[in-house]
Amino acid sequence: MGEAPADYLEFAAARSGPLFRTACLLTGDWHLAEDLVQETLAKMYRSWRRISRAEAPVAYADTVLVRSFLSQRRRRSSTERPSDRLPETAAPARDPELRMALLDGLARMAAKDRAVLVLRYWEDRSVEETAQVLQLSPGAVRARSMRALERLRALLGDQLADLTA
Repeated sequence: MGEAPADYLEFAAARSGPLFRTACLLTGDWHLAEDLVQETLAKMYRSWRRISRAEAPVAYADTVLVRSFLSQRRRRSSTERPSDRLPETAAPARDPELRMALLDGLARMAAKDRAVLVLRYWEDRSVEETAQVLQLSPGAVRARSMRALERLRALLGDQLADLTA
């Protein structure tokens, strides 16, 4: 294929970190997150000429990442979990017990519910941004967010009350 265009390399370098963080939150696995980011950037590279002319290549990358994640979750082999350990974090968490409980709860949720919660609340995205990435209406994002939060609360049960008291 030859050398990558300079603007693609610049984009990939700038977006790899945020894409990886989102992928870690979605997958709960460091290695799967790396694979997901690599897959996303490869897809972006194949269509870079068209994407670079678009108004929002960052939003396009986020959409590709989430769709790739959801696609992987639909595959039968994606239910395998090589490890139950979470990746180490560079910065200390303010409340590590709460963070671990939330990550565990997210890992036990359906892929679409997890994607909505990660994008809306962990990534602090608007309803409209989340709807665009997931190809849902804003009303569907609100409804799914509300149901997913209820499921997460049910999964965490008394553990959540103990950690937030």
